[in-house]
Amino acid sequence: MKPTRIVAIYRWLAAAAIFSSVAWQVTDRLAHNLFRPAEYFAYFSIQGTLIASVMMAYTGWLAWSGTPEKRQVTIARVSATTYSVVIALVYNALLRGTPGDIRDAGYDWPVVPNEIMHVWAAVFMLLDWLVVAGASQVRLRAAFWVAAFPLAWLAFSVTRGIVDGWWAYWFLNPNDEGGLSGMFTYIGGITVLMISLGFILLGARKLISRITTKA
Repeated sequence: MKPTRIVAIYRWLAAAAIFSSVAWQVTDRLAHNLFRPAEYFAYFSIQGTLIASVMMAYTGWLAWSGTPEKRQVTIARVSATTYSVVIALVYNALLRGTPGDIRDAGYDWPVVPNEIMHVWAAVFMLLDWLVVAGASQVRLRAAFWVAAFPLAWLAFSVTRGIVDGWWAYWFLNPNDEGGLSGMFTYIGGITVLMISLGFILLGARKLISRITTKA
């Protein structure tokens, strides 16, 4: 079997696993009559997970058909990979074990999809990024594009919180203990983390490509 076909199968399996985490959670919430779509799909972790599954499915098709990866696709890949890694880091550093919504009293999120979304998706995406080279003409400064979607999401989330009082994450709420300064500190920190990871991932991929080319 051609190496590109193996990459395609890996990506499709990963896409299926990542997407299943969202489908499983939605199905379980519906079964317990606790599904609130306007809130559920507003979480960055959900949106980032869906982006990751779409990217893996699409690039899987590119690999299967032998279609060269364009610059825009490589930038989208590094962005999706960064989102998955940040979701894993933020969840495990700030959110794991925190109390759930009081409206969900007595409900426990299913463990397997939660772990796929907040741990394994990042592993799948990182492995794909580090092993499979993308478009060679992508420069390191393209890492700034990584922050485009998260900043748009932040603007929407903060505006929504101000308007209707619902906040996707406690660290975005200026009414929390940290106040307005705490909110901007977290926003600034996560933005810097996103861009820094973008630079690191692009740099690592270029270094790996040089090493494998010389070998």
